[in-house]
Amino acid sequence: MNLNKKMLSSLIVSAMLSATTAYAATVPAGTKLAKKQVMVINNGAEPGSLDPQLVQGVPGQHLAQQLFEGLVSQDSNGKTVPGVAKSWDNKDNKVFTFHLRDDAKWSNGKPVTAQDFVYAWRRLVNPKTASPYAYYLQLTNILNVDGIVDGKKDPKTLGVKALNAHTLQVTLSSPVPYFVKMMANASVFPVYPPAIKKWGDKWTQPGHMVSNGAYKLVKWVVNGRIVMTRNDQYWDNKHTVINKVTFLPISDQVAAMNRFMAGGIDMTYEVPNEQFKHLKKDYPQDLKVTPYLCNYYYDFNNKKPPFNDVRVRKALSYAINRNIITKFVTGKGEKPLYGFVPNGVEGFHTPKIAYAEMTQAQRLAKAKALMKEAGYGKGGKPLDVSILYNTSANHKKIALAVGQMWKAIGVNVTLENQEWKTFLQTRQNHNFTVARDAWCGDYNEASTFMTLLMTGNAQNNADYSNPKYDAIMKKALDTANDAARNKLYEKAEEIFAKDMPVAPVYSYVNARLVKPIVGGYPMHNALDYYYVKNFYLKAK
Repeated sequence: MNLNKKMLSSLIVSAMLSATTAYAATVPAGTKLAKKQVMVINNGAEPGSLDPQLVQGVPGQHLAQQLFEGLVSQDSNGKTVPGVAKSWDNKDNKVFTFHLRDDAKWSNGKPVTAQDFVYAWRRLVNPKTASPYAYYLQLTNILNVDGIVDGKKDPKTLGVKALNAHTLQVTLSSPVPYFVKMMANASVFPVYPPAIKKWGDKWTQPGHMVSNGAYKLVKWVVNGRIVMTRNDQYWDNKHTVINKVTFLPISDQVAAMNRFMAGGIDMTYEVPNEQFKHLKKDYPQDLKVTPYLCNYYYDFNNKKPPFNDVRVRKALSYAINRNIITKFVTGKGEKPLYGFVPNGVEGFHTPKIAYAEMTQAQRLAKAKALMKEAGYGKGGKPLDVSILYNTSANHKKIALAVGQMWKAIGVNVTLENQEWKTFLQTRQNHNFTVARDAWCGDYNEASTFMTLLMTGNAQNNADYSNPKYDAIMKKALDTANDAARNKLYEKAEEIFAKDMPVAPVYSYVNARLVKPIVGGYPMHNALDYYYVKNFYLKAK
């Protein structure tokens, strides 16, 4: 009887989803559109790649979302909506079946098939691809994924198969109730096999790339601009309004702001921290501040002395005055963060963490005591620390503030900045003492953050490893009940606070400048997933 109820529920969900249209540009009645539907967006940095299976970082995700489309997408409220999959159903949260649209096509007019997803996912987990996001499919518990990533099994054994051209079946080794939510991430977008087989690593270049999103790539000037135009083969092209979009890789927030004010940019990546109050007062119609599921933190190189000493890691973390940083350095509404999971994650409640309950004076006193105990500070050895960050005035100001705070416990700080692509490589190679880091959720669930600190995770830049932490996280990932799973995440947070592998600083908000003529800008998507196909320009 229970099984029949499950089957009935599954069929109802599938039918409801079949009748749902994907989120697209909805122009209110009476709106007069601008004659020229062309946008310029600052993307914040030059992407390391436009290959969905090699993309890492928010700038790359934003670009991939325009060029490609996965099984599902998100609407302006962060709700999961159909993408290439028009509907889906599942059995016991272990076997998921996606029914693809008959009219989903690649930019060359060829149909998007279930086999294209199979190819992309096998490619993602294949060690030869060296994807920084191979671990992402491991989070889904997809059958045989761990053995494939470890090089012990053939990628062809991955639990994904094309039942026919328009039906994709995914089998998991254990239930993951939020599996469908995870399918909006760029790493699991499909790719067009013939283009990769023909062009190899150069398949992402203009003229070579074949994509299935609302836009196609027409120009890529490295460190200059990326230009996309409408993909007339896209299944929902009739609802797209913006004809052309140019993305700029400007990392200097002041330069981007000035260009916006001069009319050369329609939407910025972020705003200069020191200009926020001015912008809020004088340009309230342009300034948009929204919730953002991101944490800002500093990685300690856990395998490199003296950061292999938990006392040093704790001392440096305790000495950071998060209230000063969020109130006076960033000042956009960020919240001090003492655990690893940021504010606003569905179903998760941060457990009581001892040092978070202290006053800052108490934390500072404890930090000095820990440094002395470890043999540093007054009367001990000097401690020289270099803070690595990607080029950005905002990151520099935070690093300067933290450096002053650490000076109070006897630490000498130097700053080192690198451009985005070099910085990513340096950090991933663990070639640093302390490095700026941040993580923006790939889906709204605590695991998108907590799994980063598991042993061997490619995004575990601090090189942290604790078998107890790993065991709790593995148990959590195998727990289908939401409440029970979140309780395990809370236990993992408690271990995190005891080990302090990184120093959490604050929970983000998203602040950017958007011209009032831009319609359809999302205001409630906590992952900041935006799709240009949903925008339109109003006549002035």
